[in-house]
Amino acid sequence: MENITEVTEFVLKGFTDSADLEILSFFLFLAIYLFTLVGNLGLIALVIGDSRLHNPMYYFLSVLSSVDACYSSVITPQMVVDFMSEKKVISFTGCATQMFLAVTFGTTECFLLAAMAYDRYVAIHNPLLYVVIMSSRVYVPLIIASYAGGILHAVIHTVATFRLSFCGSNEISHIFCDIPPLLAISCSDTHINQLLLFYCAGSIEIVTILIVLISYGFILFAILRTRSAEGKRKVFSTCGSHLTGVSIFHGTVLFMYVRPSSSYALEHDMVVSIFYSIVIPMLNPLIYSLRNKDVKEAMKKVFGKRQIYG
Repeated sequence: MENITEVTEFVLKGFTDSADLEILSFFLFLAIYLFTLVGNLGLIALVIGDSRLHNPMYYFLSVLSSVDACYSSVITPQMVVDFMSEKKVISFTGCATQMFLAVTFGTTECFLLAAMAYDRYVAIHNPLLYVVIMSSRVYVPLIIASYAGGILHAVIHTVATFRLSFCGSNEISHIFCDIPPLLAISCSDTHINQLLLFYCAGSIEIVTILIVLISYGFILFAILRTRSAEGKRKVFSTCGSHLTGVSIFHGTVLFMYVRPSSSYALEHDMVVSIFYSIVIPMLNPLIYSLRNKDVKEAMKKVFGKRQIYG
């Protein structure tokens, strides 16, 4: 054991060794990243700039957009640079930082989606008292708690993972420093880490999904009690986009983390990781704006002004 050298840097192998495919991937993921930034930051600007969007629903949406922009920024720029690099190296500290931030923003999004489901329940169940019930005393602590939960979860896994020994291969078969591929190259016993990953991620998923299901259960009862076809359409329009976003996000997270370690296949996991960490942050602005009348009106107002002054 005395002759074993501890790893001081890692190599992110990515998903291809083909030079042509790397060039194509560079432009593709650069375009996705720029679209993600424009979409999410644009949505935040709309919420800030349009007084009609100054209510808890859109405050949650703007926070979700900020999380998506940060989440994508933790992973995509490094990956895009690696496509044009020969060594694809990331330092030990850089790897730990990347994993900490990725877990933080990913977990925060889980909690935020649950908080948004509760927000939708309040808006539909008590529309006249919505602003009173979902006051700043309620939605601000929910946002803070979402971030606090994300940071705590990230601290647990970052400390547990980087206390392991990495004394063999330093090649990570992944696009970023994620927990399963790091555990796969550790020369320590990772049994406790696997259990920690399964139970921590599983508990967060169970709690947040239960909140979503209970909230939408009450929303369903509200829909069934609504006789007006216009009222039902409005409820579906309000909740459909959120339910779509929740289903896509939780489906990929459950597949990625909440399963036995024996079923991990790094090649398949890489595709799933690309989807939930890069593609979903790009899709969320579209999901939450295309079916939202208020957001579309705010966009028309902005672009209408530009045409007038142009």
